[in-house]
Amino acid sequence: MGSDSQSDEDGSDNDESDRSGDAASAGSDRFDDESTSDDGGVERANGCRVTDGRELADETAPVTGAKRDVQAESSDENEPVPSDEPTDSIAFRFDASGGEDATTSPTTEDAPTEAKAVTPESEVDLSAPEYYLNRELSELAFQRRVLHEVTDESNPLLERVKFLAILTRNLDEFFRKRVGGLKQQIAAGVTDATPDGRTPAEQWEEVLTEARSLFDRQSACYREEIRPALADAGIELVEYDDLSSDERTDVRDHFESSVLPTLTPLTFDPAHPFPFISNQSLSLAVLTRERPDAEYTFSRVKIPRNQVRFVEIDDDARYVLLEDVVRENLDLLFPDVEVVDTALFRVTRNAEVRRNEEVAEDLIEMIEEVLEERRFATAVRLEIEPEAPGAILDILTDELDLGDREVFRLAGPLDYRDFDELVDLERDDLRLSDWTPQPHPRLGGREDGRSVFDVVSEGDVLVHHPYHSFEGTVQRFLEEAANDPDVLAIKAAIYRTASDSQVIESLIEAARNGKQVAVMVELKARFDEKNNLEWAKKLEEEGIHVAYGTIGYKTHTKTSLVVRRGDDGVWLYSHVGTGNYHSETAKRYEDLGLLTADRDVGQDLVRLFNYFTGHSMHREYRKLLIAPGNMRERFVDLVREEAERARNGEDARIVAKMNRLEDPAIIRELYRASMAGVDVDLIVRDICRLRPGLEAVSETIDVYSVVGRFLEHSRVFYFRAGGEERYFIGSADWMSRNLDNRVEAVAPIEDPRLCETLEGILETLLRDTANRWRMCSDGTYERCRPASDGAEYDAHETFMHAARDRRSRRRDWLGEE
Repeated sequence: MGSDSQSDEDGSDNDESDRSGDAASAGSDRFDDESTSDDGGVERANGCRVTDGRELADETAPVTGAKRDVQAESSDENEPVPSDEPTDSIAFRFDASGGEDATTSPTTEDAPTEAKAVTPESEVDLSAPEYYLNRELSELAFQRRVLHEVTDESNPLLERVKFLAILTRNLDEFFRKRVGGLKQQIAAGVTDATPDGRTPAEQWEEVLTEARSLFDRQSACYREEIRPALADAGIELVEYDDLSSDERTDVRDHFESSVLPTLTPLTFDPAHPFPFISNQSLSLAVLTRERPDAEYTFSRVKIPRNQVRFVEIDDDARYVLLEDVVRENLDLLFPDVEVVDTALFRVTRNAEVRRNEEVAEDLIEMIEEVLEERRFATAVRLEIEPEAPGAILDILTDELDLGDREVFRLAGPLDYRDFDELVDLERDDLRLSDWTPQPHPRLGGREDGRSVFDVVSEGDVLVHHPYHSFEGTVQRFLEEAANDPDVLAIKAAIYRTASDSQVIESLIEAARNGKQVAVMVELKARFDEKNNLEWAKKLEEEGIHVAYGTIGYKTHTKTSLVVRRGDDGVWLYSHVGTGNYHSETAKRYEDLGLLTADRDVGQDLVRLFNYFTGHSMHREYRKLLIAPGNMRERFVDLVREEAERARNGEDARIVAKMNRLEDPAIIRELYRASMAGVDVDLIVRDICRLRPGLEAVSETIDVYSVVGRFLEHSRVFYFRAGGEERYFIGSADWMSRNLDNRVEAVAPIEDPRLCETLEGILETLLRDTANRWRMCSDGTYERCRPASDGAEYDAHETFMHAARDRRSRRRDWLGEE
């Protein structure tokens, strides 16, 4: 995934960092690699390399193979064939036989009709630790898949550089949130074990060990692969010592005129306290002395983030890093003293600063205090150059109260976040071709004179980002509502949005046009608190009703409601999505959204928004699954119904796509379903605590993770339901926090056309051989490989091709040039 990272907003809490995303990043909001030989990797019989030596789960539970081969069975014949007419999203017909159309979907697996062999539940204690993976180690396994995108030579070079930056953002967030939280628990004397049986101290030890190997592999990949490949491509990152005399003079002039005035050396001596070191800033520690027999003086120089990190030499694609320029010109910063030694370092601070909402008199004031405290929070990691002198290291660890295990000695650049500057270079030959989100086939353009409300009144619309344009769908929905004279009211829940959000501007425009506008702005959206606080204040200044979250819960729904006067009464138009109202992440995150005029869905949202601005919450809803109301109960019922059908000899199937699967109670239900014979496919991008392929427990469960160009962020749930084919989309993962501690919304998809689209999306992901990984029972992952003929099937490319083709077909259908 943001940030945007391949972690995502939910990952940071990035949730979504997006910040790739997540992403990639997403995506935040955040991708992992098969373990290399440096990491103790072993070769599997099928040629996949997987991590070993740092098991993510105990090996006491018996393991079997997966229920299906990792090899893909499809190639060119499985290209999606869009229907001829403009319909919703991307519909697919797969010709698996090579001849006449044979629809292949997650709902048509060959399954026996006789009663399934059922494992007696009484023989298995499903709460035993051996049936659960550790959350923190599972997240680091995801980061290994991100790292694979860096090491994969089949990726374009600048795509590899992009993931180099994404991995750094993801791990920064992981240390701030997860490692910081573990350290807090240890300090508080917490010894309670997680479902996998580990105490906070045990998790902390294992996490630091696993993270160290990730950092080492990242650094080695940069030194041995990325940097030489950049040089071969004409993008040279040179050492300062390799500059000619004239070049050094030019760089020194640049430093003196543009960089030096922005630097502020902070000295630590009896007259000066130890300087504050801001979170994740790159710093240079400097030891100086006034004469040869004098004691050393420690100073810290912050490398400014508002300066270009890559200082270009003579406009010829040769660059020297800013930190090297600063280091080599310290005599201008420290005149008349001897610079004895230096070391680059970087400090990461805990982000887990919490306040009691129940006793807070003012939520805005509380959030502002949290943001301030986060700046000065406990240090949880020190990254430093491997040759750093002991005197510098001792001062830093003593003053920051860090142990040796929390020190990471890394060769090469300590901060790869700014390598995005290289990704932005005009080198199309080194990157993936640009993708432009396409108009939705039913919404089309505005030139046809039909409004979003006209289209949605005729039938539900399913949008699929980034294949469909956010601006032409969701943003257009709110823009038209703001200026439609028949619209009476607009309500929206904002979790994360862009700093220049047109969605917010549309809400302001609506208020100026006399509409009733109510907005729920979640101030507790991790790392977006400041941005959301600023928007909330601006909305209030326009006279808009603003709710700042809900006490005890974080509001994570991605919902909006438009109340509009029609010829036959008042209509309710709803949007329920899986992603944020964020125009930038919508270009990099994969998400789904439902636009509907369904009266029941609209009335459910009326109840939900009344809770945001009021104080009492409904527990029952007509159609929506709402957390903390009916969502957990409904999901449990749906899983149990599939299990009962399997016990009765019926075909039973579950396909669920999400960012994270962590909730122990849901995992137990899935185990019971598998023991009953239900066929289960789980597409889980990030954390997964469930262990697939365990004998007599999860033999019919496969778990996959898709990591590639776009951050997979949508949540889709399918239950065969005796042939009724029930589909749902929404904001909630199967995590305890989403089901119990957040306000979430999941909507049923009932239109057969849209169900067919979701069927095609899930099946396309399950066929992917370019981005899909299969999870093993021990928590490691194997890369899914192309079919024996070598043909690779890329889900993201397939979706892009279908979106382009559908736009072309719409033009033909309309007779456009």
